[in-house]
Amino acid sequence: MGAGKSSLVEWLHQQFDMVPFFEPHDENPYLVDFYGDMPRWAYSSQLWFLIQRFQIHRTIDQRVLGLDGRAQPIVQDRTIYEDAEIFAAHLHGAGFIDDRDWTSYCNMYQTLRAELRPPDLMIYLRCPLPALVKRIKKRGRVFEKAVPKAYLSSLERLYEDWFARYASSPSLVVETDRLDYVERLFDRLELTRAIEKHAGIEPRRP
Repeated sequence: MGAGKSSLVEWLHQQFDMVPFFEPHDENPYLVDFYGDMPRWAYSSQLWFLIQRFQIHRTIDQRVLGLDGRAQPIVQDRTIYEDAEIFAAHLHGAGFIDDRDWTSYCNMYQTLRAELRPPDLMIYLRCPLPALVKRIKKRGRVFEKAVPKAYLSSLERLYEDWFARYASSPSLVVETDRLDYVERLFDRLELTRAIEKHAGIEPRRP
């Protein structure tokens, strides 16, 4: 949260005419129960997210065709990798998913992952914890401000460890505390050129 995913997806949609796919977190039927009793519902909640993400990935694999019959470029705000290797891993490390369920979950994740084509380009939004906390405070969402810094710090470590291992596709790191692609023209140009270079996609022309 607060790293700039939604803003980047919207910008890529406008700049490159990409088809956006967003995280379905509001639809998870386990979330209320999960926040009431995490050890009881963590596994069920994460399994739901995993299956939903897999279905989104399958849709992306099938590609979305434009009016001219050609495949349109697609951008997704989160990936199946994050569900398993960051969020579920955090819940396991915190003791909310026991070892038996964690083993079953990992087996499911590896099975589903093997069925998917990796992205053409992974864009990694790096936002140091102080900048993240400042953004969360600025936008004023009550439920976000209640999130402990220790939790955000744990996710930050898991993200960095995961990205250090990631080798399934080319990747592009965006230092979001330095690049403001929403407000600053030169930052937008820099990011546009980087994406063109790494993904071979040209921006939409007026």
